[in-house]
Amino acid sequence: MNAPWQPPAPDRPVSSASSETGILIDRVRKVYAARRSSAEVVALDDISLSVPKGSILGVIGRSGAGKSTLIRLINGLDKPTGGRVVVNGVEITALSERELRGARRSIGMVFQHFNLLSSRTAYGNVALPLEIAGTPKAEIDKRVLPLLDMVGLADKRDRYPAELSGGQKQRVGIARALATEPSVLLSDEATSALDPETTDQILELLKQINRDLHLTILFITHEMAVVKALADRVAVIEGGRIVEDGGTFDVFATPRHEVTRRFVSSVTGSGAPDWLVEKLQPSQPPGGQAVLRITFKGSDANQPLLSRVTRELGVDLNILSGQVEMIAGHPFGTLIVSLDAAPDVLRQVIAQLSAGNNLVEQLGYVA
Repeated sequence: MNAPWQPPAPDRPVSSASSETGILIDRVRKVYAARRSSAEVVALDDISLSVPKGSILGVIGRSGAGKSTLIRLINGLDKPTGGRVVVNGVEITALSERELRGARRSIGMVFQHFNLLSSRTAYGNVALPLEIAGTPKAEIDKRVLPLLDMVGLADKRDRYPAELSGGQKQRVGIARALATEPSVLLSDEATSALDPETTDQILELLKQINRDLHLTILFITHEMAVVKALADRVAVIEGGRIVEDGGTFDVFATPRHEVTRRFVSSVTGSGAPDWLVEKLQPSQPPGGQAVLRITFKGSDANQPLLSRVTRELGVDLNILSGQVEMIAGHPFGTLIVSLDAAPDVLRQVIAQLSAGNNLVEQLGYVA
């Protein structure tokens, strides 16, 4: 592929952002006028994020949290009420409409519902942005065919969207987003309309594109499993504000905000099962057992700590639920256990299990 397109240097100062920053969102605020009153609707409130070049950032939040507004500001489809958005050193928020048309060639976009033209073949859909840009036909062939091969659809070039599966349509959408050789790729809930197996395939394709093309990727989602599978870093948005952000493993291992904890528990098993929550009591009933949640992080996830505590303190630990997996290349595990122990022994158990990077919480008691 040719080098990514770069817009001409504007007459105005662009940004003091580092050249290693792919996307910079600096104190961005977006306010809409309410349709039926004089009140304002604050969609984004003082958002700041930095996405290093070549990295993958996942922005997760519930419906209405402000995710889609954020992505519209990055690709210049909307302008912020305050703050600035900088993509590869170019301040998108300061460009004219004419300048924006050129700048958008360096920003690829993948949509939730594919947005393919039904009257065009897979080849025709991928070629469309190049045709709009006035690219010569011979050059279009040189770009489109390798892209269809990259996304595994070389044999589907002449098929129409109605003849393709959902996953194949999204692959066409990804190839189209790469047609103008962007340096940044934005994804708007790209897998939410797909089944789990196809979702895994699309996420693996995006990771391959990130590795091979060194693209900066920012995607929005409401699914923590997608973040776990794809992102280097994650930002959690709630009510138009970033409530938590950091490395994917750190956010999964030690979520600080309640919204983040709910998202994380949905995929890591850190949340107590419903049947257990119904039985939990704040104080110990006669003959009751204490319930502990143990979060193992890093190398400690592979250590035989439970057997060691059982042996050294002479207690029996009953495993109620648990899960161990890899997150961002690091082992991470959660176990919920119950035990019958006197208060002083319980304190010793918690102290030993808390060794290293482990986090131990007492959830309550069960009869």
